[in-house]
Amino acid sequence: MLAAGVRPVIDAGKLGVVGLVEVVTHLPGIYGEYQKLLAAAEREKPDLAILTDSPDFHLRVARKLKAMGIPVVYLVAPQAWAWRQGRAKQMSRDLRRLLCIFPFEEQWFNDRGVATSYIGHPMARHIAAKRTREDFLGSIGLDPTRPMVALLPGSRHGEIARHLPALIDAVGRIGAKMPVQFVLGTPPTIGRMFFANHSLPEAIHVIEGQTWELLAHCDVALAASGTVTMEAALLGAPTVSFYRVTGLSWLIGRFLVDVPFYTMVNLVAGKRVIPELMQENMTGEKLAVETLRLLQSAKERDDMKEGLAEVARVLRSDHDPFEVAARIVDEILNEQNEIPANSVA
Repeated sequence: MLAAGVRPVIDAGKLGVVGLVEVVTHLPGIYGEYQKLLAAAEREKPDLAILTDSPDFHLRVARKLKAMGIPVVYLVAPQAWAWRQGRAKQMSRDLRRLLCIFPFEEQWFNDRGVATSYIGHPMARHIAAKRTREDFLGSIGLDPTRPMVALLPGSRHGEIARHLPALIDAVGRIGAKMPVQFVLGTPPTIGRMFFANHSLPEAIHVIEGQTWELLAHCDVALAASGTVTMEAALLGAPTVSFYRVTGLSWLIGRFLVDVPFYTMVNLVAGKRVIPELMQENMTGEKLAVETLRLLQSAKERDDMKEGLAEVARVLRSDHDPFEVAARIVDEILNEQNEIPANSVA
């Protein structure tokens, strides 16, 4: 966005907190960013606002922007179908249009009065590896003929710290059974230096900013539940998903969340395609068992790949999702320009 000419008003990185309890200590900083953003909107009076994800923050922003007479387009639907369904009423009041990236969301929100358009999943048309397995693994000093397991512990410091102990335990268990190579992928926002303080075993190779290549060429991926599991599905990587939050967050969340699955891959498929090891089930032993099951059985991997291919097929669309989104935004702007200023409520 910066490269495209966007002028930042606040630091979006300060909003990246997961967990009902974990967010509490970050509230003062988040509220400061909230006030700063609203002050800029009041001062500059944009013709339209596009709010992306972060619903706890952005739905509050949307309410204020609506009061200022600024139409709001919201990109990537909050998971109100899983928890806090009452948000739909607020969204129907405050949003001009909701743009969703999963097909089942369009009807759910429209049925609840939220003007919603399914634009397709942005990654489905563009995600691909640029190198062969031999080239990629050779570039990081690994053997292309040996099995390789990808470790993807998350994209936030807190979640990575919670996931690493079990992943390290799993690496030891898997390595004792098979001559496996392990590659831990980290986004540039975290960087390789973060892991220098976590005493990783020598068996784990850390790379930065090459997630797609890693997923495309791994034999099995151990991936934190989130966007990366969708990337794995689109790249056909057999995957074991996991996630852990604080005990209190998990306890509270169990009373609030009502979904048959926790990973979007399984929700889109409507069935269990990949294993989900959540909270107390996320142990080194269970991660190792699921990983070895896939590594030792070509049929298990092939069956999972068939399920992942079906998920990828559902998510692909004939048009570029961002072109569809841009056209919708343009239509709304044109509608605004056609309305006399003194008639706007």
